[in-house]
Amino acid sequence: MIEFDNVTMRYGDLTVLDRLSLSIAERRVAVVGANGSGKSTFARLLNGLIAPTDGTVRIDGLSTTADARAVRRKVGFVFQNPDNQIVYPLVEEDIAFGLKNLKLPKAEIAARVDAVLARYGMEHLRQRSAHLLSGGQKQMLAISSVLVMEPAYVVFDEPTTLLDLRNKRRVAKAIADLPQVAVVISHDLEFLDDFERVLVFEGGRIVCDDVPAKALPFYRDLMAAEPGDDV
Repeated sequence: MIEFDNVTMRYGDLTVLDRLSLSIAERRVAVVGANGSGKSTFARLLNGLIAPTDGTVRIDGLSTTADARAVRRKVGFVFQNPDNQIVYPLVEEDIAFGLKNLKLPKAEIAARVDAVLARYGMEHLRQRSAHLLSGGQKQMLAISSVLVMEPAYVVFDEPTTLLDLRNKRRVAKAIADLPQVAVVISHDLEFLDDFERVLVFEGGRIVCDDVPAKALPFYRDLMAAEPGDDV
């Protein structure tokens, strides 16, 4: 379970998240909001990429600050731009990178890499240059490099923003098929209808927390409203 206990996040005089308390146990949770609403900060708090100014974030009872290393083993993070997380020049080397850091046996590393390449039909890309892949292929490589670590939770920060329609659908299917808990930050509302829960952020707070059929119309109305209008 993911738990936020009275979490505030400040950068200098700017409050980005304001006294946020919630728990997440659902398998598919979407996070939506305007730019600057706090959703990306929320995402980075989930695996300890940043630490809260006040309050506590826990993953299965582990504090993201006191137990940061254990939390990062539990929570994988897929960045919006896959170029930001591609490390090695070849596809199979990039997927194996995290496993080698864990000092796993070579046979287990090879088996896990083979399995994730087969899972996403990427065997033919094994020896390809990672940085010369198409945008969709890079995103699937980034996802594969996270999933090969077998995290319990996966956070996706705008996973479809840079993709065409075909690759958006491919990434959406990959997320839908995951056995892990997935928290997806997105402006792309089309593939959120089947999620279990949607959190709507505005001004560093959650202003709606509901099923997609209620939360997504609320968010559309919020975005359509003129500043100062009541929603």
